Amino acid sequence: MTRRIATWGVLLVGLVVVSLLCPAAGDAQEKVVTLRYSAYHPSASANSKLCDAWCKEVEKRTNGRVKPTYYPGGVLTPPAQTFDSVIKGIADVGFSMASFSKGRFPLNEVLDLPLGYESATQATRLANVFYKKFKAKEFDDVKVMYMGASPLQRFFTKSKPINKVDDIKGLKIRGTGNSSKVIQLLGGAPVGMPITDVYDSLSRGVIEGVITGYEPMKEYRLAEVTGYATEFRDTFVVAGYTVMNKQKWQSIPPEDQKIIEAINEEWIERQAKVWEVEDQAGKDFLVQRGGKIIKLSPEENARWTKAVSPMLDEYVASMKAKGLPGEEALKFCMEELKRIR
Repeated sequence: MTRRIATWGVLLVGLVVVSLLCPAAGDAQEKVVTLRYSAYHPSASANSKLCDAWCKEVEKRTNGRVKPTYYPGGVLTPPAQTFDSVIKGIADVGFSMASFSKGRFPLNEVLDLPLGYESATQATRLANVFYKKFKAKEFDDVKVMYMGASPLQRFFTKSKPINKVDDIKGLKIRGTGNSSKVIQLLGGAPVGMPITDVYDSLSRGVIEGVITGYEPMKEYRLAEVTGYATEFRDTFVVAGYTVMNKQKWQSIPPEDQKIIEAINEEWIERQAKVWEVEDQAGKDFLVQRGGKIIKLSPEENARWTKAVSPMLDEYVASMKAKGLPGEEALKFCMEELKRIR
């Protein structure tokens, strides 16, 4: 009897120990914060690999306490819906371009104006400095990881070269956000669509050209349906964002938030470098396939600059009507561009 009681006692102690250990294991599992990261880049692209590298770096530096999973190619959220999908929690982290959702980021549109950028690095640095300065309310519903900006935008056409502004008249050209206005002011007919639809639209003649950087010439194979690229001096870029669902961000412990913030600062420069490298690769690819590069003369550049200049005044007036500091934003950007390289 005594032996039986002792046996039961041992079993009881064992059950108590297990019951104490099990919740502890459960608590450890609950401390892992999982993230779904959505971006529109094809999985094989350098930009896509950089997004995936961010996920791996976050998991590595947090020792697995924060574990992002990357979803490329817009499979989780379409590019134009990425921002709102992050707010709703469909995606926890999202990368996209602001102009894909025209009107959604009014103050930020200053970054897409034809300010005469020199490089994607300069534009990306400005985008981050601008956000930190103005903290535009349009981003209040998310946690901003970091901002970015595309390479310099050019005119690409399938069969008709653009040597002067008159050559644009009546051409159906894909553009989003402020690029649509550029097309309009230069006499073209803007057509809005995701970059993922441009190849098919060019090949079928739905559009005759596109405004974009050189990078999609290779990444999206647009060089296969493009014959000419026209570069102009006072060009513009397309600003983008990487954001996180606010509630998800708040669920991450403060020490891991600091780690992620440090990674974000590093990724600003890494993102800019990727854009630069990929843009040059796209340009080289276009030339290799027989594409022609057209550089406008100083006189023709001046005509283009004058034609698109009303966009600056229109932006200021539009922001004033919305109660936003558009004049201050434009002045800030113009002054910073003289300093940032």
